[in-house]
This record gives sequence, structure tokens and C-alpha cells, in this order.
Amino acid sequence: MTVRVERTFDLDASPESVWAFISDPRKRAEPISVVDEFEVTGEGTATWHVKLPIPLVNRTTTIETRETDVEPPEYVRFVGRSKVMRVVGEHELTPHDGGTRLTNRFTVDGKLPGVEKYFERNLDGELDNLERALRRELG
Repeated sequence: MTVRVERTFDLDASPESVWAFISDPRKRAEPISVVDEFEVTGEGTATWHVKLPIPLVNRTTTIETRETDVEPPEYVRFVGRSKVMRVVGEHELTPHDGGTRLTNRFTVDGKLPGVEKYFERNLDGELDNLERALRRELG
């Protein structure tokens, strides 16, 4: 089973201001509650250390992420791979009513039982965390 979530935020900020947040892999990762640790490993690459509260994953899982498409200040797509899941995240920015519309799309493919169920229940809440952090950053 694959979990897909799409959420749009309308923000009273310029695309460049929103881009400064959403194109930063550290700022994208820090609001996510299951990210235990995070490190930038190169240009467009990062490692997420994720702790999922599911029975078959009782340790921190390392997810290697790589930005696959970057079109400043409009679009960034990243792919993360690990032994327990594959995640694809997309952030698309468009000018809207004097501000910016940010469309977020995430797809999670679990490789172990329970991974998709966890994200099916919690991915929407993680996007709430991302939105709060972004709004806080923008003031």
C-alpha cells in the first residue's frame, strides 16, 4: 500500500521568502516529529535519522535523501530511501492573491508492515507541523 497526501498552504509572503524556507533541507526536516537527527551530506543530499513508533522498527532508521528536481523559486522534489520505506516529497510554489500558494505532495511506500499505516494516520499531522514552522519563520 502506498500513502499519498497533498496539502496546500496559502501564505501572505513572497515566493522568494517561502522558497528560502522550503528549499532548505534542514528547515524541511526539523518540524517533522519522527526526525530524531538530521545532517546535510552534500549539495542536495541529506540523511534523516527517523524513529518510527511501530513494532517492527524498534531503532532509528536512516533515510538517505536527494533532491532530484530544483527550479528556484518554484519547485523542489526530493526522494528518500531506506530499508523500511521510500518517500517522495514535492513542494510547488505559485504566486497567489499577493502572496504564495505552496502545494506539498508526499508519497510513502513502506517496505515493512506498519510503515504505511503509521503514515496514513500521521502524515497529515506532520504537514501541520511543517505549516506551523513555515508560518513562524515568515512571521
